[in-house]
Amino acid sequence: MPSENVARRRKFSPGRHVSAFACVLGIAIFGSACSDGSEPISETSPTAQPRPAGPVADLHELSGGNGVSMGSPTKVDLTGTGYVENEYAASGTATSYDPQGALAPDGRWTFQPGSTAAYSTRVLVRRPAATTAFSGTVVVEWLNVSGGSDSDVVWSSTHEEIVRRGDAWVGVSAQRIGVMGGPVLTPTGRGNTSTGLVGADPARYGSLNQPGDGYSFDIFTQAARAVRASGVAMGDLKPRRVLAAGQSQSAYALVTYLNGVQPLTREFDGFLVHSRGIGGLPLAAPGQPADIADDTATSPTIIRTDTEVPVLDIQTEGDLGAPLNSLGARQPDSDRFRLWEVAGAAHADMHTVGPFADALGCSVKINNAPMHVVVKAALNALEKWVSAGTLPATAPRIKVTQDSPPQIARNADGIALGGVRTPPMDVPVDVLSGTPGPNPSVICSLFGSTTPLPAERLAALYPSRDTYLQKYTTVVDDTIKAGFTLAADRDALLAYAQPSRVQ
Repeated sequence: MPSENVARRRKFSPGRHVSAFACVLGIAIFGSACSDGSEPISETSPTAQPRPAGPVADLHELSGGNGVSMGSPTKVDLTGTGYVENEYAASGTATSYDPQGALAPDGRWTFQPGSTAAYSTRVLVRRPAATTAFSGTVVVEWLNVSGGSDSDVVWSSTHEEIVRRGDAWVGVSAQRIGVMGGPVLTPTGRGNTSTGLVGADPARYGSLNQPGDGYSFDIFTQAARAVRASGVAMGDLKPRRVLAAGQSQSAYALVTYLNGVQPLTREFDGFLVHSRGIGGLPLAAPGQPADIADDTATSPTIIRTDTEVPVLDIQTEGDLGAPLNSLGARQPDSDRFRLWEVAGAAHADMHTVGPFADALGCSVKINNAPMHVVVKAALNALEKWVSAGTLPATAPRIKVTQDSPPQIARNADGIALGGVRTPPMDVPVDVLSGTPGPNPSVICSLFGSTTPLPAERLAALYPSRDTYLQKYTTVVDDTIKAGFTLAADRDALLAYAQPSRVQ
């Protein structure tokens, strides 16, 4: 697996706690007023609408205990990057939302304020230490709790680009199970129980209290307001753009936020929705976690087409079918919406699980597509869209059959047709697929597969290693030119080449 210079910034830490592994097995965004796509989208735009005032989370630094807890299989080492990490208790009074009328498939949902409850949750900040290094962009991630503990999935995929640009990153423990623990309500984790931050490290997190996932949306908003206010969280840094990001269950949450909450708060300047499912996160009752088996999560719902801010939705081939079924929520591009479907990619992959890949027991090698390289390009494109009005590249959709239900259309080698294509797809030595091997577990259904092409097929495709490398390098440069990967990640893409496989 290519390192992408990860050793420079990342080190494995499989011993933090086992839930780090469990979290990624369940793997599962923000906007303000905007201009018309031909000009920067900002608060100073002549077409901008005012951002309503509202309560701001009160931040107090956390310390003691076992240090920062994050349920990811790899730990990012900020040494030498010029970044600092600080963790805060974010407190206040949050408001839930009540839907007015049906939650229609067109996403034009109407919410009104419901009940209120006191809360105290965790906010984690990674930012440039020097003001001169700050880009002005803050990426606020709704931390993923599909395995029972918080996981910084978007950071894991994009931190190289975040550090290159000088962005700040903020992770918000928005959902109840990540803070308080309880039964895991995702298909991959049902039957398991999480301790949450409070149970895992009471010396550090014992004062936290998340009152239920119905309050998560306002908690997320209040955390973003605290970021805009600078001061405690940002030090001397002055944010100019606040983007929301979330993957899998967190992307479900951002669909709900976009459709019902963003029209009320206008808090975020853009949304990066990564691997959403077919629906949105339910509005849970007080004291309750959200269940993504609920009707809200399983009913086809697009992102509302009258959104005032840019939304870039990036989906993998594996997301289109079960268990996420995002094909049912596929929608056209517009001047405020882009959909990138990445062929050959799985909901989670080798890059996601790092040292735990061999422990999954999925009977075949899990997916090893460079999905994270495309996610970095998506974040870069969203930032340019928000800051300069530069529209992202328009991507072809992955082709599907006319069957019921539709299936991914494939060539004779079994490789998906259409979609955003990375070099290992168009100059293959393996069949990279979102389709898993024969293991029937839900976990394995998320990780896709990597199936080697037979030696005789490779011989027919590539007369020599030089021919293979020539073709591969050409596709790398074409993918960068198309806007789906970044020039800064050229070496990372080249590292996925496997000339030794060609005899």
